[in-house]
Amino acid sequence: MLRAIRRHLSWKLFLSYLVVILVGIGVLGTAAQVVAPTAFERHMAAMADMMGAVPGMMNLDLFANFRAAVSEALALAAISAFTAAVILSVFVSRRVVLPVQEMQAASQRIAQGHYDERVAIPGGAGRPDLDELGRLASSFNQMAARLEQTEAIRRDLIGNVAHELRTPLSTIKGYMEGLIDGVLPAEAATYQLVHREAERLQRLVHDLQELSRVESGSLELDITSIPVSRLVATVVKRLERQFADKDVRLEIHVPPNLPPVRADEDRTGQVLLNLVGNALQYTQPGGRVEIRARRQDGFVRIVVDDTGIGIAAEHLPHLFERFFRADASRTGGGSGIGLTIAKHLVEAHGGEISAASPGLGQGATFTFTLPVA
Repeated sequence: MLRAIRRHLSWKLFLSYLVVILVGIGVLGTAAQVVAPTAFERHMAAMADMMGAVPGMMNLDLFANFRAAVSEALALAAISAFTAAVILSVFVSRRVVLPVQEMQAASQRIAQGHYDERVAIPGGAGRPDLDELGRLASSFNQMAARLEQTEAIRRDLIGNVAHELRTPLSTIKGYMEGLIDGVLPAEAATYQLVHREAERLQRLVHDLQELSRVESGSLELDITSIPVSRLVATVVKRLERQFADKDVRLEIHVPPNLPPVRADEDRTGQVLLNLVGNALQYTQPGGRVEIRARRQDGFVRIVVDDTGIGIAAEHLPHLFERFFRADASRTGGGSGIGLTIAKHLVEAHGGEISAASPGLGQGATFTFTLPVA
């Protein structure tokens, strides 16, 4: 019995109602025993004065009858209160305990990997006047939906990583088998191809490690005051030769009076290098890539604009997702997580990053913000 009481909320609720009823009956009984005799004597004395009778003659048997009547009334009240407690506990159990039991069962199924589990919301979903149980059920469903989404992302990530690793590994294996069988010549060009695929694998592993650090929040930032002009100059110096080789014009518009930003120079340089490198990759010869910067409230807004192949409208919301690819997207050709890393790095600095494009063949614009020092 004690174990059942400890393990079941409905029993606890029933006993709590029963204790309240018993305490109430005890208080009423005690009050009746203490107060009733004095009150009876006082009222009988008043009646005797009115009737002209001797007080002691009227209360010989009346008090015993009065006490019996009070006891009978209290007994009936106790039975009625006990019945009401049973009915009320059953009602409350259905309204309170059953939803909690449903959530407990659903949580156990979720723990077993069934992330599509949901519970009914007492009072109906979407109502603004939900009680605590309704809000708890709604939060439970939101948690389950988030877990289901996370599991889907995990499955996609495993599939994408496997796909990314398969291509260079297959290439390396094919070339090595060709070298072993003597089908391919053992010359510098063959070894360079194998080396290039090995570098591709290395870049993918590095990007995955970087993504893991930024998503877990374990990446440490060396925050200093950095002039935006120096940040842009570093990126331009690394890419100017590639711009010249591809015949793409690079324009810089950074005001000289622009305030410095509070950021990690290496990490923000990585973000800008990724955006400018993507713009160069997807801009045809004779095109233009422009880097602009201006102050906006407490931030500096840095814009990378190009006249490249553009981005389809349906792809814009997914650009910063891991391994997202589309024929005309900005993430093809690399590991597919460069923009995802850039997004997390910018947000780690307290800024925002976004992408816009009028459509295919009309160029694209990437914008991110950094706080003013």
